[in-house]
Amino acid sequence: MGGWPASLGGSEYQWWSWIPNRSSRGGRGDLSLTQSAPVLLVTGPIRDFIWESSDEPREDRRVRKPAIYLLLVIVVAVLGLNWPIMATGIKSISPIWMGVLRVAGAAVVVALIAGASGNLRVPPRRDLPVVASLAVFRLAAVFTLVFTALELVPASRSAVVVWTTSLWTVPIAAVFLSERVSGQRWVGLSLGIAGVIVLFEPWGLAWDDPDITLGHALLILAAIINAATAVHIRGHRWTITPLQALPWQLAGAAVLLVTLGLVLEGLPVIEWTPQLAGVVVYQGVLASGIALWASIVVLRNLAAVSTNLTLMGVPVVGVISSAFFLDEQITAALAIGLVLVVAGVSLNLLSDRGRPVQTTRASEVG
Repeated sequence: MGGWPASLGGSEYQWWSWIPNRSSRGGRGDLSLTQSAPVLLVTGPIRDFIWESSDEPREDRRVRKPAIYLLLVIVVAVLGLNWPIMATGIKSISPIWMGVLRVAGAAVVVALIAGASGNLRVPPRRDLPVVASLAVFRLAAVFTLVFTALELVPASRSAVVVWTTSLWTVPIAAVFLSERVSGQRWVGLSLGIAGVIVLFEPWGLAWDDPDITLGHALLILAAIINAATAVHIRGHRWTITPLQALPWQLAGAAVLLVTLGLVLEGLPVIEWTPQLAGVVVYQGVLASGIALWASIVVLRNLAAVSTNLTLMGVPVVGVISSAFFLDEQITAALAIGLVLVVAGVSLNLLSDRGRPVQTTRASEVG
């Protein structure tokens, strides 16, 4: 969620779990760099780094794996660094209005990419319920919960707890999708829950301080909501691509959060500074808009398991960057909890081995 959710932690139950397979030549729904970005206008070493040398037309050239790996590293760094940045931002803006600025900024970025690539279209009626579900719960509700929790819990702990989404998908999918839960997944779930317990430090927790308990509870609730919507995604048969759905999800979340903010808090009074402006731009443009697009590109080119395992670096970067920029202490409990959570989620992800890998051409990248 440092991203995304982002939120982004949960094996095949991610928001990208409906990314369709493509034929060698992109159709109208493909994500096209040739139409959307000036990237293909670069020449020389940069062009050669991005695209495989080929005599094929420019739109049919394949993206080179080193470029995809670099993009994945950038996503991990951007989402991990976002945790201390979010913690800094909520000191000046309320959680609801911070959520507004983040999803609104992301909506603009993603809509521009989708429009330029010919992917801006109104979702068909059959997709509207799940689009609404993601807008209300995965975006509006989760962002509000996480930003509120960051007022109560250190960013380093928040980064780890929210990244347990993949763990909660195990029982939820077993109940609602009747999916068989393997022994490996149960072990992963147990390790992850043990990690959360260690992070709570119940033996030393100041139980007389309700804010500490509330903050951790909000983070776990956010992770569970992420997992529930991920299972909803998994059980839905999509007719549109992620890039076609994202602008509407983000716009719907923005409308809901604006309405909620006006009703509960009124118009925000914000004292803008260069630092705060940088935080808002980072939230909307980098941590949401660009990170979402980049994640789609990566998932279309690399195996889902290896990609998600690499994304487990996000909470690690979140912990380290929070210690560096916010002077948060990396305690023994935090380190042990982080290791247990990463191990548990990794076991869960490894249970998805065997899924096909797809290579992507220039005409299929968004």
